[in-house]
Amino acid sequence: MNFELDQDQQMLADSLRRFLADHYDFESRKRIIASDAGYSPEVWAGFAETGLLGLPLPEEVGGFGGGAVALMSVMEALGEYLVVEPYLPTVLASRLIAQRGSGAQHEAILGPVIAGELKLALAHGEPESRYQAAQVATRAEASGDGWKLSGRKQLVFGAPMADKIVVSARTAGTEGDADGISLFVVDAKAPGLKMTAYRTLDNQRAADIVLNGVSVSSGELLGDAGNALADIEAAFDFANTMLCAEASGAIRSANADTLEYLKTRKQFGAPIGSFQALQHRMVDMFVTQEQMRSMQYLVCSRLDTLDDAQERARIASGAKIKTADACRQISQEAVQLHGGMGMTEELKVSHTFRRLTLIGQQFGDADYHLERYARLQDAA
Repeated sequence: MNFELDQDQQMLADSLRRFLADHYDFESRKRIIASDAGYSPEVWAGFAETGLLGLPLPEEVGGFGGGAVALMSVMEALGEYLVVEPYLPTVLASRLIAQRGSGAQHEAILGPVIAGELKLALAHGEPESRYQAAQVATRAEASGDGWKLSGRKQLVFGAPMADKIVVSARTAGTEGDADGISLFVVDAKAPGLKMTAYRTLDNQRAADIVLNGVSVSSGELLGDAGNALADIEAAFDFANTMLCAEASGAIRSANADTLEYLKTRKQFGAPIGSFQALQHRMVDMFVTQEQMRSMQYLVCSRLDTLDDAQERARIASGAKIKTADACRQISQEAVQLHGGMGMTEELKVSHTFRRLTLIGQQFGDADYHLERYARLQDAA
């Protein structure tokens, strides 16, 4: 299998890295996360100008038709620079709208998304769901020619910046049923929607959402009512694959920073990088880095060609297990090799530690995916 990027993918990766080098150095990132908005409108406009927002969307809705392989180098660069802009939440929500939405919804929502005028978020997880996609208690009751949504959503990444939120709600069945789950596009400022925003451990912005009889029209329902679970699960498998690529970039950054520190920090009159015990630990970190890079190429290429939902889920869970293990190893080793300095706000490695820690938890932790992988393996 050819693990080299093609010319267009390499040009995009190089262009994005140049853009981030100019606009997203560590000091600029500090200013962005300290701002009230929690993201940079200038950087978001740059993403739109370079085509990143249209990259994962089909050509028929104005995008570039890119899949997991096309986004792989993008996510890797975002991980390397610890970008906090809500790129992945917008990608996930916009792909669901592209898959399930009508032509009118495509025109009204996806065009502005591609132009950088709209930001999206996906609200699915709930307080009792524990990563189980079918555990949806939020209800959507028919009301006139529309629906009324009531329930709670938890840890909605990108929600504080979002203009519209794709919300899952149950139109039939009871909590835990595979059937009966629907998706709606809800205005972030809709009456009855209460949002409690906060910073996450890694300085991204997220929110808990309470829906208290939020009215939406029939035109805000995505696709047919009651059959959205398969698309939601596919979106989460795609998300975990993208997190694998993002983790690969963050790991490379952590390794580079740690190696530079070992070369410059002196003890007993010699760089600590000359100590054999530390060299062995650094070698292990670079081996993990290369394993992650190889895995992201393989998983992304498989995801773009698979039609079997169970095999897709098995591969995504396997990738997340390895990603979570690698995130834990590299984040902890990088901080330990930096000593006490590794936990200070002034060093990028402490922020990389936080992002890698959260990547290991997003869209299912290692324990959840290990159980899921074993179940799917037995069923194969």
